[in-house]
Amino acid sequence: MADVFPYLSVSILFPIAAALFIPFVPDPGDGSQVRWYSLGIALADFLVTVAAYVNGYDPSQAGLQLVERVSWLPQLGLGWSVGVDGLSMPLVLLTSFITSLAILAAWPVSFKPKLFHFLMLAMCGGQIAVFAVQDMLLFFLAWELELIPVYLLLAIWGGKKRQYAATKFILYTAGSSLFILIAALAMAFQGSGPPSFEFSTMASKDLGVGLQMLCYSGLLIAFGVKLPMVPLHTWLPDAHGEATAPVHMLLAGILLKMGGYALLRFNGQLLPDAHARFAPLLVVFGVVNIIYAALTSFAQRNLKRKIAYSSISHMGFVLIGVASFSPLATSGAMLQMISHGLIGASLFFLVGATYDRTHTLMLDEMGGVGQGMRKMFAMWTTCSLASLALPGMSGFVAELMVFVGFATSDAYSLSFRIVIVCLAAIGVILTPIYLLSMLREIFFGRENRELASHTNLVDAEPREIYIISSLLVPVIAIGLYPRLTTESYRASIESLVERDSNALQAAARDKSPSIPLTLIPATLQKAPAMG
Repeated sequence: MADVFPYLSVSILFPIAAALFIPFVPDPGDGSQVRWYSLGIALADFLVTVAAYVNGYDPSQAGLQLVERVSWLPQLGLGWSVGVDGLSMPLVLLTSFITSLAILAAWPVSFKPKLFHFLMLAMCGGQIAVFAVQDMLLFFLAWELELIPVYLLLAIWGGKKRQYAATKFILYTAGSSLFILIAALAMAFQGSGPPSFEFSTMASKDLGVGLQMLCYSGLLIAFGVKLPMVPLHTWLPDAHGEATAPVHMLLAGILLKMGGYALLRFNGQLLPDAHARFAPLLVVFGVVNIIYAALTSFAQRNLKRKIAYSSISHMGFVLIGVASFSPLATSGAMLQMISHGLIGASLFFLVGATYDRTHTLMLDEMGGVGQGMRKMFAMWTTCSLASLALPGMSGFVAELMVFVGFATSDAYSLSFRIVIVCLAAIGVILTPIYLLSMLREIFFGRENRELASHTNLVDAEPREIYIISSLLVPVIAIGLYPRLTTESYRASIESLVERDSNALQAAARDKSPSIPLTLIPATLQKAPAMG
């Protein structure tokens, strides 16, 4: 079907090309016209990605689909190569969906509206490209280019410390991205024959364990910053603390998922021998993410920073799932990315809506507004329950899959699995405590009369209800029937885990002097060769 219509190329290039026409859109200067243009382009792009899934994507196939290739400079292995599989197709849909809602959330933006919507549309194409390109050099370019709109959106429309937050964001993310370029060049020019940056070619190369370990280390830093992984996370609370609601939605809903996707695509799929040695370290980092970020979120008095640390905590489950060598837990990690994309976007949108009414982010200055904003309270409560993994919501299914999958994985000793599961459970216990206490401080308790007298505490308007409803419908649908989502990537996940498991058994037989291998049970270290 990709030969009939280039769905992926259109979904990447269409919003970027449409953004170039924004300066010519008639607008009085307050954004009342350009916002309709931007929303129309985003919705059209979303329909293109839906058409790609419906008409050209087969969930039962593990390999690449909707492949489009155009050779640019074959002597250097450069070309336009896009395609999707189960690791990328759900995230392409998530990107176009969240972007459409983020543009609708940007309805009140009246300062430099044309530039704002230009950056939003340009970022949409760049983010889809990160998930769809199948060439590592193209991936690096898309990874870098989508940083520019985020930087400008933070630096121009952010809060009082926006310059600091934007600078810290670009230093962390752009600086760590150099490791992607170095790893790409090392893998592309390795071996005989012409160089190639295509994922499929790199995956078929015999890179050697030493080179894989070096590339894996660099990529782990690059992707760990974006995930984010403690201790590479400090840019995120500052960025979220200064961003506007639409930018919040893109940061939490899409940008963090790039790190998780890249770990699966590169560290897990292209570097399986190194992944077999580094995986226990990822599990430890995942537990640190869960506990440290949950405890830090519990102590935060700033509403944005509280939700930001909550996002970091939830990404810890992705790290554990990626390193589990279990189809169930790895599927749970994928589902956690999709689930948190929806839930995180909804929570940060509500943070922005609450700030518009109260003009404060400090929980100490809130309280007693539940009676005046009942619809807002209902939406806050539902989204918070989804975030704390209430049964019937997508977060519960994702975290349960990670827990059960890791606990039953044969890749680690029983004692190690018990310790990790018990420690991760601490984060699960802390999450409802800090989220429910947050609701209490915002909506209950003694009313802040000074706040009520100086602000307009109007309840949720139809646009806000629509945005939250659009995000909650798939959260509840996935929670009640997870196969709606898991079937779209099951074949790709199983293929990935099988490849990594074979590499794990080869590493155990090799008995290389790697510290993480001491965590592998003796029965697996003596495993016979795979036939």
